[in-house]
Amino acid sequence: MLKVDLGGCSSFVKDAEYQEYVDKALAALDVLENETGAGNDFLGWKHLPSRTPDSLIADCEAIRDSWKGKGVDLVVVIGIGGSYLGAKCAIEALSHSFAKQLSGKKDAPEIVFAGHNLSEEYMAELLDLMKERNVAAVVISKSGTTTEPAVAFRLVKQFIEERYGAAEAAERIVAVTDAHKGALKSLATQEGYRTFVIEDNVGGRFSVLTPVGILPIVLAGFDMRSMLKGAAEMEEKTAEKSRTNPAVEYAAMRNLLYGKGKKVEILVSYNPKLQYLGEWWKQLYGESEGKDGKGIFPASVSFTTDLHSMGQYIQEGERMLMETVVTVEKSSRSVTIANDPQNLDGLNFLTGKHVEECNAMAELGTKLAHIDGGVPQLSVSVEKIDEYNLGALFYFFEKACGISAYILGVNPFNQPGVEAYKKNMFALLGKPGYEEQAKAIHERLSK
Repeated sequence: MLKVDLGGCSSFVKDAEYQEYVDKALAALDVLENETGAGNDFLGWKHLPSRTPDSLIADCEAIRDSWKGKGVDLVVVIGIGGSYLGAKCAIEALSHSFAKQLSGKKDAPEIVFAGHNLSEEYMAELLDLMKERNVAAVVISKSGTTTEPAVAFRLVKQFIEERYGAAEAAERIVAVTDAHKGALKSLATQEGYRTFVIEDNVGGRFSVLTPVGILPIVLAGFDMRSMLKGAAEMEEKTAEKSRTNPAVEYAAMRNLLYGKGKKVEILVSYNPKLQYLGEWWKQLYGESEGKDGKGIFPASVSFTTDLHSMGQYIQEGERMLMETVVTVEKSSRSVTIANDPQNLDGLNFLTGKHVEECNAMAELGTKLAHIDGGVPQLSVSVEKIDEYNLGALFYFFEKACGISAYILGVNPFNQPGVEAYKKNMFALLGKPGYEEQAKAIHERLSK
């Protein structure tokens, strides 16, 4: 079971202060559970783990089996933001680090992602790869008009249709979109694509446990039932009106530290498999809390690698930082360090130790050093990296995010600020309806 440890913050806060923020967190939890707060029409994610029907997973497995029968060995998953990061995080965490390089027959297709950038090189190189592989695609978008995935899907769709024909393309493309409206829903109906629904009451950054995440994760060959089980247990645990509710503890402490000037929170992992957990977490907290001139800035690092780049700043830079360390208690593999008779590197004192033991001591040593350097340490620990524990992490951070944003006094479920750059981009690209804005921008740039 996931655990939160706030011992690394004890020298930075008084217990009475913390208890005051626990009271605030419990009040925020009450608002979240009773669905009386801002954005309460976007709370469909709360009960996804316990209410997702097994038939949904079975439908995803049927697509996986159908594509396997066609010899599909490459699935292009098209999406951006919440329509991309959750699935990417899960697949990166659960996959063999060198799956692409290993020889032998693969049990599942390779999953690659598109539509999360506007790089011409990336898209051209993806098309190069597709030419050599047996391809299918999943396109994920509520509207179907978000620029990055819409551009990517237009190109991928054209490729699949030209290679396989329109009828077979309809068997190789699945859309995850709105139930009734939007450009992608209309196109899917017109072309005869199989569709899965993104419910109106679930925002993108909270959608990893919907078909947005479930379908790609199942296609990659992982156990979605176990992931939902881990999330469901966390759903139950984080609903408790208890001062030891882990989501309450985490939300309370990070807000207390924010009030003490810790404006930047760094999510730390000591396993490179969790790098994309940091990317997913940054969107979740950045979009949920960063508004109305408020919000903790979310950053992420992968230690020990980034100790050799960011370690100096974290230790001695401006004291605006706190760290949340995701600790994995057990490695799934076993590698011990051999003895070297020459001992030229001076490492024979490590003979017989597991590599993970060295990693754990690096984690503990870094924690102590950073506390001494003025950086509070929040810890979130799980037993190991697997579907069950990843599901627990996903749900824990989602629930804590809702609580934390309500403590902060902002709507966790909107993102009005993301429209500003889009309006400028559309004007500069000549989108109809943006003529006046384009004129104003060009006048501004000419000065």
